[in-house]
Amino acid sequence: MLTPKKIKYRKQQRGHLRGITSRGYELAFGRFGLKVLEGGWITARQIEAARRAMTHFIKRGGTIWIRIFPDKPVTATPTEVGMGGGKGSLDHFVFPAQPGRIIFEIDGVIPDQARQALRLAAYKIPLRSKIVEKK
Repeated sequence: MLTPKKIKYRKQQRGHLRGITSRGYELAFGRFGLKVLEGGWITARQIEAARRAMTHFIKRGGTIWIRIFPDKPVTATPTEVGMGGGKGSLDHFVFPAQPGRIIFEIDGVIPDQARQALRLAAYKIPLRSKIVEKK
């Protein structure tokens, strides 16, 4: 799974996800890509599950680029801990995705195979998305 090697601050506030993305909205490496249409958090586990689904489908042919990295720490308190117990310990990492962000790119396989692989990846991501193609 994707996790940062080291982080400056262990705990972060949740923040807001406003507006559309200002970077990473165009295809840069591959011919096909998966673009998210709504904002939300994508966990490291979901990214890994989508990557595995794509790699398994194209049978390690072609190339897959992961355009996002989960670097936002999320904390969780254990069950049955009352209010006032402080902020919980680090649980997992997420990527806060804004609408319009390309999260995966694929190239080196036939177009039908690339679309099907990205469709399988889209099932693993909790946000609405669409498959985009380089003109």
